[in-house]
Amino acid sequence: MAKPQEKVPRGERLKQIGQVFAFTARQDKWFVPLVIAAVLIPLAVAVLLLLLGLGWVWIPIGVMVALLGALIVLNLRSNAAMMNAAEGQPGAAASIMENMRGDWRVRPAASSTTQFDMVHVVIGRPGVILLGEGQPQRVRSLMSQEKRRLSKVIGNAPMYDYVIGNEDGDLPIRKLRTTMMRLPRNLTGKDVNSLDKRLGALMSRPQMPKGAIPKNMRPSKGAFRQQRPR
Repeated sequence: MAKPQEKVPRGERLKQIGQVFAFTARQDKWFVPLVIAAVLIPLAVAVLLLLLGLGWVWIPIGVMVALLGALIVLNLRSNAAMMNAAEGQPGAAASIMENMRGDWRVRPAASSTTQFDMVHVVIGRPGVILLGEGQPQRVRSLMSQEKRRLSKVIGNAPMYDYVIGNEDGDLPIRKLRTTMMRLPRNLTGKDVNSLDKRLGALMSRPQMPKGAIPKNMRPSKGAFRQQRPR
């Protein structure tokens, strides 16, 4: 469920930027050279203009442009690095949706199997969105079941469904953000709140994961015999 954004202290924000910088540098070999170029080129131009006698005003302008360039490179390359790192990771789609700007109510793994197939349910201004991750055939079956379950309570709210992957007809995870932002805003904020409450009541009922129980989760053969009264 979306929460109002809290003001982050400057020290904490700088720490976060440092963590993002370090992460991106590890994931992207071109990141550091691009940052260096984004900083040095404006500074070099500012120094050249100073030497040509055009005034000291170009030095602060060059510094500001250099900082702006570094932030632009950081933003673009860090997003790409995060998408590359998230690809193929279970639950990545839900994590991305939870960190998107806007009023997105995310329920990760609303339906799942023991093989780590899962369907996330997202409620937002477009309506109800199902995001499936895992083996495509099993995910589509799981998604069909979830559609039937949700159709009982969503009324006339639009429903969208996407299977995250790289096969034909799938939605690549790197395109998830832009796809969500391009969906039409069909509901008002009041509609979203009402829909969220109805789905919350439905999903509060526990569901057993579909599929066989993995061996490491099964009780030992003598477990039930030991519980029998003697």
